[in-house]
Amino acid sequence: MNQIKRAIISLTDKSGIENFAAQLSQLGVEILSTGGTAKKLREQGLQVLDVADFTGFPEMLDGRVKTLHPKVHGGILAQRHNPEHQKQMADHGLLPIDLIAVNLYAFDKATADSSCTVAHAIENIDIGGPTMLRAAAKNYQDVTVIVDPVDYPVVIAEIKANGNTTLKTRFRLARKVFDLTSTYDTAIAKWLNAVDVDNNPQFA
Repeated sequence: MNQIKRAIISLTDKSGIENFAAQLSQLGVEILSTGGTAKKLREQGLQVLDVADFTGFPEMLDGRVKTLHPKVHGGILAQRHNPEHQKQMADHGLLPIDLIAVNLYAFDKATADSSCTVAHAIENIDIGGPTMLRAAAKNYQDVTVIVDPVDYPVVIAEIKANGNTTLKTRFRLARKVFDLTSTYDTAIAKWLNAVDVDNNPQFA
């Protein structure tokens, strides 16, 4: 079983993250992060590597592009026991990313205000988060993906015991990802479908 060595933590809901990240760090896991999450973890005295420094490519387009990079998604999606995947990783200087702790922009919260504009709603549609989550869940054989703080304790316990989570746990966590992303996309579609484009001044 491979050991968890590298994690991306990027959260809207940061509850419980300080203790979780601190324990990962104590277990020798390198932490990559972005924006407010990186700032919060550094304030707790934790060593954090910005994703931009990991990829060698800056965040851009007002934060719309942060994690959409082959060094991120190659590191997540590569199958650890696939020799060709490992060769391509080496050829392109990619490093494995073993754990993803991500939750999504609060689209429901942003659009709960009746005065929410289409432009504001659109900016609260998360792109990089669901992409990382789906990639990690697809590769649950090798990657642990967390969307719910309630799962932090079992993940830490299993890493302490085995150096990694169990396959059963990774599969269970992957299912939670697809539950979340399907609900998230449904909420976006429902809100956009309710927009009256014929009588909305934004479309004049």
